[in-house]
Amino acid sequence: MLAGPLTPDPPLGHDRAQQFDDLVVSLVERLAVHWEDELRDVEFGTEDVPQIPDGWTGEPVPLGSLVRARGRRPARIVLFRRPIELRARTQLERAALVHDVLVEHIADLLGREADEIDP
Repeated sequence: MLAGPLTPDPPLGHDRAQQFDDLVVSLVERLAVHWEDELRDVEFGTEDVPQIPDGWTGEPVPLGSLVRARGRRPARIVLFRRPIELRARTQLERAALVHDVLVEHIADLLGREADEIDP
């Protein structure tokens, strides 16, 4: 849809969410070039915030999560947009933090060190 005087503006969060999704996709694609076979069946996603259980003790809010494959369900890595945005002041810091979270979870999933995933 093209913007115009009769076209409603998308909600502000939608643009930011789409930019975040695009950033995650581009970084996953870049990392997957080196780990194509290992990451073939892994699902990557984003959510605005993690689900925090009642009684949360004030530990830092997670920036992402890894759910290992189980049965027919593939492994899944999810990054949480709002906690990442709150910790990063600039787009460059946000990109670096998304990269670090992805690398950390991929390394954990593959049983490798982070510097092996993206030296």
